[in-house]
Amino acid sequence: MRALGLAIALILPLSALAQNPSQILTDVVEGHILPGYAQLSDATAALDAAAQADCIAASPNLRAAYHLAFDRWVTVSHLRFGPSEVDDRAFAMAFWPDTKGFTPKTLSGLIATQDAVVDTPEAYAEASIAGRGFLALEMMLFDPALADQGDRAYRCALIRAIAADINRNAKAMDHDWRPFSANLTMPGGDSPYRSADEAMQELYKALITGLEFTAETRLGRPMGTLERPRPNRAEARRSERSLRQVELSLITLRDLATRLSADHPQIAADLDNAFDKAIIRTRELDDPTLAGVSTPSGRIRVEALQQMIKDIRTIAATELGPTLGISAGFNSLDGD
Repeated sequence: MRALGLAIALILPLSALAQNPSQILTDVVEGHILPGYAQLSDATAALDAAAQADCIAASPNLRAAYHLAFDRWVTVSHLRFGPSEVDDRAFAMAFWPDTKGFTPKTLSGLIATQDAVVDTPEAYAEASIAGRGFLALEMMLFDPALADQGDRAYRCALIRAIAADINRNAKAMDHDWRPFSANLTMPGGDSPYRSADEAMQELYKALITGLEFTAETRLGRPMGTLERPRPNRAEARRSERSLRQVELSLITLRDLATRLSADHPQIAADLDNAFDKAIIRTRELDDPTLAGVSTPSGRIRVEALQQMIKDIRTIAATELGPTLGISAGFNSLDGD
């Protein structure tokens, strides 16, 4: 997995520019972070229950539960700090991009050997991260190559183990975020954030990296190059979620941006307008797996969406960032 790098230089004290940092921090925690993780936990519990009730890959109820739970994960997946990063939890929820194809190899290996790691949640939590999370479950539910591999009973046990592991992980994050959130709303003391400035900067970083990940990785990877598009690299293409991941990301990042810019109505309006245009363009694409990048006209449409997302990032960097005492450099999202 490639690392996300963010260059940040502090240029002005937050208190000189933002009117109510404490209010904003409380609003982000109570309106954006905690509800997001609570909804994720509820959805993954439903996914676990659906897998226990019917582990057939083509089960409509199981697939519906998978989609809802994955939706809920995308809405908090940009919050890559605090409890989300403990024990590589975020990677365990969604190991992507998988540049070396470790997920299918891991799953095939488990099936071939009928590995007993599926027997308990504690054991599966120690399994290879490539065999855990939503992308592993997607392969089990939607990839024809795995549909008939090995023993049917073991495939069932593996599906149930992955779903249970996702739920266990989501519940741990939800549980840990409740006490950790006080570090954002009451920085200083034992908090990893010495001031409201630093807490706001953490949230701003989540916004910027989220935008860049969506533009450069969710869209950039399947785009490949003009001479060699790579549609098979699209995120969650087997379950036809590639474009939905982009839309959900934009919706949740708009919510975060709106809350962070609450003290500056014009900046909030500029960001909202830019997000609105990008979300509308996403819905107009009608290309669930981003397969259209293989055609000249399809690529142009995806490039236009990618540029819209980059424009949002520019507004955030040039307008919102300075109000938070931050000058943002570029994120390096390295990839193949």
